[in-house]
Amino acid sequence: MLDDAQIARVAEIIREVGATEILPRFGRLEDGEIVEKGPGDLVTVADRASEQALTEKLRDLLPGSRVVGEEAVFADRGVLDALDGPDPVWIIDPIDGTENYANANARFTVLVALARGGELLAAWIYEPYFGRMAHAVKGGGAYLDGERLRVAPAPDPADGLRDVPVSTSRPRFWNERAREAITALSTHGVWLSYGDGAGLEYVTLAAGKRTCALMVWENVWDHAAGLLLHAEAGGVALTSAGTPFRLAGGNALPFVVAPDAATAKALIAAAGVRVGPWE
Repeated sequence: MLDDAQIARVAEIIREVGATEILPRFGRLEDGEIVEKGPGDLVTVADRASEQALTEKLRDLLPGSRVVGEEAVFADRGVLDALDGPDPVWIIDPIDGTENYANANARFTVLVALARGGELLAAWIYEPYFGRMAHAVKGGGAYLDGERLRVAPAPDPADGLRDVPVSTSRPRFWNERAREAITALSTHGVWLSYGDGAGLEYVTLAAGKRTCALMVWENVWDHAAGLLLHAEAGGVALTSAGTPFRLAGGNALPFVVAPDAATAKALIAAAGVRVGPWE
């Protein structure tokens, strides 16, 4: 759908928006420029400005395309309907890690993915402060600043899950089902750690620096880019029902990200989750 020049242009657009809308406000946000949308869910003037800029530039690059952005969905959940339609869709999280950004912590990313008919086609994960860009195109592999990414080797099934590194979100984001799953996993001796934003976590997984992750929410803007990056690095993602992640939602949660299907299924079994959509 995108030629090589357009793929390169998307990366340029993301860098431009980072330079004009995100970095100039980093560490300089004023009173009233940080708002709490819900408990622990922040949005800043930079989130809104960068999403608007990305929306305009990406639509211009691919005429007829739609956009599903985090802030647009917050204003109108009907925006999500584009994920089930026939048109190409840009999926945007303008600042993944807004809490870090608002507190002048440089660990935040810009997430952009392109999908059509529920299939992920391309993805970009950008760290504006450090200038690092990860990207993937379906069937073309995953890269970080030009270097090929590969997931960690799958653990030996004979060893079970003991000492397998598994990351998840911080406890304040867990609901009852997530808490049950993580408690069950801990009895299998996994090496549990807390991630620091979905974008950063997916790059870490795709680079083989961590083996698995248990994801407890399904916001498509958090996961679309990372799922393709991880898949193109050789990884697998499965919902608690053992099915692929569905961009339009309704997934059985938590879902797992792993080096291979066998490890993903072992994690699902060990977590002992009840199959069904997460309320």
